[in-house]
Amino acid sequence: MKLKAILKWIVRLLLLALVIAFVWGFIAYWTSTNDCNRNASAPTNLMKAIRYCEYGVANVKLQDVEKPVPNDDQVLIKVRASSLNAFDAGVIRDSWLVRLFFGLRKPRDTRLGQDVAGQVEAVGKNLTQFKPGDEVFGLCRGGLAEYTCTRERALAAKPPNVTFEQAASLPLAGSVALQGLREGKIQPGQKVLINGATGGVGTFAVQIAKSLGAEVTAVCSTRNVDVVRSIGADHVIDYTKEDFTKSDQRYDVIFDNVCNHSFAERRRVLNPKGICVLAGIGGSGVTSGQAIGRIASNIFTVRALSSFMNHKFTVYGIKTSKPDLIMLGDLTQTGKLKPVIERTYKLDEAPEAFRQLDAGHARGKLVVTVP
Repeated sequence: MKLKAILKWIVRLLLLALVIAFVWGFIAYWTSTNDCNRNASAPTNLMKAIRYCEYGVANVKLQDVEKPVPNDDQVLIKVRASSLNAFDAGVIRDSWLVRLFFGLRKPRDTRLGQDVAGQVEAVGKNLTQFKPGDEVFGLCRGGLAEYTCTRERALAAKPPNVTFEQAASLPLAGSVALQGLREGKIQPGQKVLINGATGGVGTFAVQIAKSLGAEVTAVCSTRNVDVVRSIGADHVIDYTKEDFTKSDQRYDVIFDNVCNHSFAERRRVLNPKGICVLAGIGGSGVTSGQAIGRIASNIFTVRALSSFMNHKFTVYGIKTSKPDLIMLGDLTQTGKLKPVIERTYKLDEAPEAFRQLDAGHARGKLVVTVP
């Protein structure tokens, strides 16, 4: 009798949990909205910006919106250029995974563009580093617009001989590459493999690793072999013809920007005490199913498997770092880092840029200029 009573209570608790989950999901769905309808009336201080009020690449549009006003700790920037990243292609996709994180019914934040390069228009009263007219570049939210606001610590001065287009390509992809390679603890003369070497992050990773004195092997498709050779790769592996995990070569560091091989396959080509940096999941061409599988695999690899091996597999989170932005600018100014820009678009052509990015396999960066 006691067992039957316990089972009844368990069933009741499960039913209650399901009801609560349903109610929570219903409320979360219908309260998940954005400011598009609230901004339906004519803004009083107009600017042009790229927005997406609904999920899907077809809903990325140029709109008239209210010009942002900086708070006491923000910098207002007149945008001259921005660039697209795999993150931008990811957040606009109509998939359950994206909706779970960015808004169940509609995207909560309709702004797009993480990178910015431009001129300071105004600064908050608590800031002292920049003044109106200064040329800057850095990280923001909503860089695909005529104006955007961001924190002072997310900006660095643009080197004078670096164009706005080049500067706009650096912040996010450059930071991912730089901070990831730092996790690899690269020493001069070490053998470094970059898997996924021709996207925004990959092209920067090849060049930064070379600047650190590494012998760099780049993995890419046939059409991109010449691109990675032109940016300094010592060796190139065409993945359509050869699997790097089946070769006899061994590496001190693998910067894995795709994560399309198993733990055992990557471990096989690492030198003793070698490091595999799990930097990405394959860019904008990856489906939601592939993404969740690779993320789960990365977490399991790092937390469970690598703890028992003499090889290190590591993941990392990107931090906003002014010193890193300054370093990226300096490397570009000295010619050690040359942004690979596949194509430049005008602001009203940005929806076309998103269609190209969403198709996957963009070479280097897609940059959007703002007049």
